[in-house]
Amino acid sequence: MEFIDKEPNPFLATVGLRVEPAAFGSGVEFRREVELGSMPYALMRAVEDTVLETLGQGIHGWQVTDCTVTTTHSGYWPRQSHSHAVFDKSMSSTAGDFRHLTPLVLMDALKQAGTTVYEPLHRFRAELPADALGPLVPVLARLRAVPAPPVTRGGVCTVEGVIPTARVHELQLLLPGMTRGEGMLESAFEDYRPVTGPVPHRSRTDRDPLNRKDYLLRTLRRVDGGR
Repeated sequence: MEFIDKEPNPFLATVGLRVEPAAFGSGVEFRREVELGSMPYALMRAVEDTVLETLGQGIHGWQVTDCTVTTTHSGYWPRQSHSHAVFDKSMSSTAGDFRHLTPLVLMDALKQAGTTVYEPLHRFRAELPADALGPLVPVLARLRAVPAPPVTRGGVCTVEGVIPTARVHELQLLLPGMTRGEGMLESAFEDYRPVTGPVPHRSRTDRDPLNRKDYLLRTLRRVDGGR
């Protein structure tokens, strides 16, 4: 969480968030441990909208789903101005303060909660000459496929199992060469499973709140440029 008017928070906003896992397929749920009237609804909405936007890239550049995000702290400076003067942004909180601060707070909450990257799986069914099974087995292992015990009838071997969706095309390309052009492959989406081994990262398209220094430079430059 980060508090208004306290270093290192440069924004006129207090935001505290907690992230917890939710049931598979449940999506993102918002909860509040602060009173709805503790600050204007537009500022609350700015936090929630920004949370959804930021979850689109998460810690590793992939969308974060199936979690509960709870607002634990909130605070703002009400609209005010110097005597006999117009509205002064430097003295008053705006939705922009909350939109800029929320990604930083959310990323800290995600780090504390921990995230798991899942990958899509396809179920596959391959038919091939029985004598081609030997060369196929190490290829399936390399592609991180998990096959069931093969079934052989009349010189034709059938292998079923699951394989990461990203490796299906590679298997399609390799199968003809391993089976003298006699192999057949069918596949369809099956499920998701946690990624094993190094977690894949996707390049970010936002201002990267994981890099606080650069994020603040880019954000504050944008704010100053808009005045």
